[in-house]
Amino acid sequence: MNCPRCGAEIFPGAKYCHKCGSPIDQHPEDVLLVTTPSIPGYRVTRVFGVVTSLVPRTRGFLGKIVAGFQSMVGGEISVFTSELERARMEAMSRLKDKARRMGANAVVGLDLEISDLGLQAGVVIVSATGTAVIVEPESRSP
Repeated sequence: MNCPRCGAEIFPGAKYCHKCGSPIDQHPEDVLLVTTPSIPGYRVTRVFGVVTSLVPRTRGFLGKIVAGFQSMVGGEISVFTSELERARMEAMSRLKDKARRMGANAVVGLDLEISDLGLQAGVVIVSATGTAVIVEPESRSP
């Protein structure tokens, strides 16, 4: 499990992130997220509908300076990579929370997209969209 705020790996049973201090909600049954329209070994028994989450992000002034130096050298701009990864994790976490509140135990057809607002402000939006469903294991016949 990863922290929804900073993306750091969370130790089992932790109540707070060791890196950023955010509280970690422990849910006994996690919502399964898949990009496929179905889940092998499970059958969809109820469809709740579309579920979405949006996470707008920007780097602060210092992050932009570091990115400027990294872009002069070339290669990966790690400050943006880490920020986008945190935004992706937060979008999926929010999506799970919304699906859980709808009564779902899975989201199928997950689609993640990243868009630039284009305002020359360096703001990107990570969106997560899928279909909230209830799945049950398929019964196996002898």
